[in-house]
Amino acid sequence: MRWVGVTLLSVAMTVPSAMGQRPEWEIKAGGKMAFDVASVRLSKPGTSSPESFPITADDGYFPSRGVFNADFPLSRLISFAYKLGPDKSRLMEASLPKWALDDAYTVRAKTDNANATKDQMRLMVQALLADRFKLVLHAENRELPVFALTLMKPGKTGPKLRPHSEGPVCGEQWPDAIAKDAAFPFVCDIYQNKLATGHMVMIGSRNTTLESMAPYLSMEGAFGRSVVDRTGLEGRWDFTLEWLPEPKPGAAPDPDAQGPTFLEAMHEQLGLKVEPARASLEVLVVDRVERPAEN
Repeated sequence: MRWVGVTLLSVAMTVPSAMGQRPEWEIKAGGKMAFDVASVRLSKPGTSSPESFPITADDGYFPSRGVFNADFPLSRLISFAYKLGPDKSRLMEASLPKWALDDAYTVRAKTDNANATKDQMRLMVQALLADRFKLVLHAENRELPVFALTLMKPGKTGPKLRPHSEGPVCGEQWPDAIAKDAAFPFVCDIYQNKLATGHMVMIGSRNTTLESMAPYLSMEGAFGRSVVDRTGLEGRWDFTLEWLPEPKPGAAPDPDAQGPTFLEAMHEQLGLKVEPARASLEVLVVDRVERPAEN
C-alpha cells in the first residue's frame, strides 16, 4: 500500500442537530478527532481503488488498523462522515455543486489509533473535509412529503421479518463469514444485496432496526421521497426481501423472469406497506465547499 501523507492540524467540525445538540453516536465516539496523516487527490478517470472497509452509514466494519482508503465523490464522503442514510444523503446533495457529485477523490489517511472504531473514523473524515474541502454545513428541520412505513396488519410481521433474537447470533467477521457460508447477510449490522435465482434481487440485514431499514427500502424501491418508520416495532430485527426488478427502459420483458414487484414483496414477505404522509426531517445543508489542493 502506497500513499503520500501530510500532517493534519485542524480539528473536526461537528454539526449539531437543529435542536443544538450533537448526534448521540458522535458523543459516544469521543468527539473531535483527526487523522495523523492524510492525502487527497483527484482520481484518474476510469480508475478506482478498494475501500479499506465499507464506507457506508451502517455499522458494518472490520478492523483496518487505523487505515482509511476511499475513492468516491465528495458527496459520498460527506454521507459517510455524518452517518447519513440514503434519504438524508439525497436531501443533502441538493445543496452541493455538480463537481462534488461527479468528481471522485482518492483519499489515503491513517490514524495512530489502530483500534479506531467506524464512528471514530467518521469524526476523522469530518476533520479532513473541513481542512481540505473547507466544508461548512448546518442542520435544519424541514416539513416534507414522505412515505410512512406501516404494518399491513396491526402487530403482525411477514415471514421474512423476524426478531433478531430468533435468528443466527452475531459474531462472524469478514472474511471468515464468507468462508463459512454464514447466514445472509454474512455479518451483522450491514445492508447487503445480491442476485437471487430467476433474475430476482435479494437485500437483507441482521440486527437492524425499522428506523434504519426505512431509508434503505426507499432507495431500493426508488420511491423518490424519504420513508419514515411508523410501524411501532422496536428492538433489533433480521430481514431478507426478494423481488423482480422492472426491465430497464426500452428493454423487452424476459418471459422467463417471474416474481413479485418491490411493493408486492414488501407486502407478502415483510408484512409492510407505505402510505403518503408528511414529516419533519432534519436536513444537512452545505453552506460552503471548495475543491481541495492536492498533496
